Amino acid sequence: MSKLTAISPIDGRYQKQTASLSAYFSEFGLIKYRVLVEIHYFLFLADKKFFKVTPALRKALLGVVENFSEADAEKIKTIEATTNHDVKAVEYFLKEVLDSNKASELKEWIHFGLTSQDINNTAIPLSWKEAMENNVLPAYINLQNNLFQLAKKWKKVSLLARTHGQAASPTTLGKELMVFVERLHHQIELFASIPYAAKFGGATGNFNAHHIAFPKKNWVSLGNEFVDDVLGLQRMQFTTQIEHYDHFAAQCDTLKRLNNILIDFSRDVWTYISMDYFKQQTKKGEVGSSAMPHKINPIDFENAEGNLGMANAVLEHLAAKLPISRLQRDLTDSTVLRNVGVPVGHIIIALNSLEKGLSKLILHEEKMQADLENNWAVVAEAIQTILRRENYPNPYEALKDLTRGNNKIDKKLMHKFIDGLKVNVTIKKELKAITPHNYTGITAEY
Repeated sequence: MSKLTAISPIDGRYQKQTASLSAYFSEFGLIKYRVLVEIHYFLFLADKKFFKVTPALRKALLGVVENFSEADAEKIKTIEATTNHDVKAVEYFLKEVLDSNKASELKEWIHFGLTSQDINNTAIPLSWKEAMENNVLPAYINLQNNLFQLAKKWKKVSLLARTHGQAASPTTLGKELMVFVERLHHQIELFASIPYAAKFGGATGNFNAHHIAFPKKNWVSLGNEFVDDVLGLQRMQFTTQIEHYDHFAAQCDTLKRLNNILIDFSRDVWTYISMDYFKQQTKKGEVGSSAMPHKINPIDFENAEGNLGMANAVLEHLAAKLPISRLQRDLTDSTVLRNVGVPVGHIIIALNSLEKGLSKLILHEEKMQADLENNWAVVAEAIQTILRRENYPNPYEALKDLTRGNNKIDKKLMHKFIDGLKVNVTIKKELKAITPHNYTGITAEY
């Protein structure tokens, strides 16, 4: 398998961008996190005086986690070829590790009282959590910060707003970027508030095997301590064989909202480029079209939109499917969970495209100013509002008669209208000071 033969573009065309995700979402990554959970559970039991572990053995086991290699994963896959069970293969692998460290008498404490989903429903949430915290959330935050810097840079750039595609009350480019900064900020905060939930409680969630073997032990408390304090997840208290996935579904839904915000942003920037409000930096040797030499297409924003859409399609299925399982458990969640890295890959590709696209934008302020100058009708709102303040009769209707359907409204015509108003000179001066360039309102400070 290579970039050229990979079926998915995540592992093919975009492999360079997504390579860091393999530590969390590849088969190797899943096996490594399973090994991590099994070893930490084994050492947790030792710490709780179920048996003794020598310092040398502890060091050796932690070394397995720290130095886990593809060769180790291959050994486990070889065992799985016989067991036809992936988690049992991990257990047998670790028992071989104990044999090689002259601790064979402790082998049956590996995977003690557990079912495979106690491992999967802690290993996968842990890998998901670390991927989110180390890769995904930082990428969203970096993009948000870049937008904030551009918002400050273009804070005073006047922009003709468009509602329903039509010219509307002017705004500023900085404020329009701050719309997306704020939206991203709130969704990132919301994502961070959702717990990384885990299941850990035996075959059907009741610590049956644990309790029958050691009835005087408080296994609920021990399970909470292991999952919450050792693994850094949050143990659900009442589960079937598997975790509810409700919190995971909430995270998928929040990622979808983040992506929808960025799809909205991508389309807006694409439109501004088509309106000539932005030009794009060229790179020597690149072509925009195989037939039209003049073209510089907004491909980065199109690429982002496409990948965000792909991510959302998978996130939608994950959020809708995973919380549903027949009775105490069916296997459909296991099949679906193997694809949790797919939307993350598309997200990372999309965020990289947006960063690249933003870095190529060149503000074409002359075009923006020209559009404002060609749309003097947008100050009608301002004029009729001041006339309302002055209790002028029917100001809205007067401006409506002047501007509605009239494509020839310019400064000269607007000032002629103002001159004909029956108001004092001071009010006329105030009205004439309003232009499409300065009628941009106010916003919160940023």
